Amino acid sequence: MRFLIVEDHPLFREALEGALQMVAPEADIVQAISIDGALELLSTTSGLDLILLDLSMPGTTGLSGIIRIRKAFPKIPVVIVSGHQDPQIISGALSLGVAGYILKSSSKQDLAQSIGEVLRGAVCVPGAYRATRAQRAAGPAQDLIKRLHDLTPQQLRVLEMLKRGLQNKQIAYELKISETTVKVHVSDILRKLNVLSRTKAIVEMSRIDFATLASDRAGAKHDRAQSE
Repeated sequence: MRFLIVEDHPLFREALEGALQMVAPEADIVQAISIDGALELLSTTSGLDLILLDLSMPGTTGLSGIIRIRKAFPKIPVVIVSGHQDPQIISGALSLGVAGYILKSSSKQDLAQSIGEVLRGAVCVPGAYRATRAQRAAGPAQDLIKRLHDLTPQQLRVLEMLKRGLQNKQIAYELKISETTVKVHVSDILRKLNVLSRTKAIVEMSRIDFATLASDRAGAKHDRAQSE
């Protein structure tokens, strides 16, 4: 079997690798530390059985990294491994077709068990989420997630850069495209998200890409240590 780990924290990459080896000792495991790196690996690596993806990755916010990978490689199962337990985050990820959502606070044995369940065809979610799922409404963010899914991979990258506060000239430089092309992308983004301005697009994004993802990275180190 062949797996891809997308995680920028070296200690947790080791923990995930150990869990995968418990499930499939002879597995071939490749690793990436960013969404762009993952997409590059995916374009040159065949026969992948599963992607394990952290939500808090360099160059992406919230669910946009999942969307980019799912749009580019929709046939490869993706499992989110995250320290975030907010039901809205889990619902948003599941609505994008991921095969599972595993908490980083899980022990290595629990990680391995959950990965094994996914490989057998189950959709794995945290027990607390499963117990209360029937009581939760989808929430207004679900409609926005669907609209985000209509964006092209390049438009998602532009939207991430808008969120970082970059201007058109800076976006053009980073993506090696013209400012005119950036303007076209921005116009399409606003139209697809049904908003009238870049500022409104950023505000709407904040409803589903969860600003706490960045601030929680330090706090998640404790959970990561527990999983080792």
